[in-house]
Amino acid sequence: MRLTRFTDLALRVLMRLAVEGDDLPTTRDVAATMRVPYTHTAKVVARLQHLGLVEARRGRGGGLTLTAAGRAASVGGVVRELEGAGDVVECEGTEPCPLRSACLLRGALRRAQEAFFGTLDPLTVEDLVGAPTGPLLLGITGTSGGVPERPGP
Repeated sequence: MRLTRFTDLALRVLMRLAVEGDDLPTTRDVAATMRVPYTHTAKVVARLQHLGLVEARRGRGGGLTLTAAGRAASVGGVVRELEGAGDVVECEGTEPCPLRSACLLRGALRRAQEAFFGTLDPLTVEDLVGAPTGPLLLGITGTSGGVPERPGP
């Protein structure tokens, strides 16, 4: 199974925020650190905020922070939520598959998909930032877990 770019970025944003220190990064900071477009990151952050995994505060002293629910969130649950409950293959599309009434592949793929999610279920976002990932994330976010340094004027 292949994750959408949206889900991949959402997991990376959660991981980035899980190692954040006292300085709260903005969506723009996270986009720059993850080397992805700001607009795409903003959509991901909005969805994560809607799910209660991320809190976004505007204005001076604002920024993004991982909620307690976000820190403890099951990776499998997050992936399920973002990827949706659809089948791995499209059997009922505009031109339905002629094998759909007696196909064994569809059920096998559904079980494989559930096994994939099941493997991710026991992992939390917090688990994903243990060594060596956490220290690497700290290295790309700045020396003390803060936002990346901005170039001068």
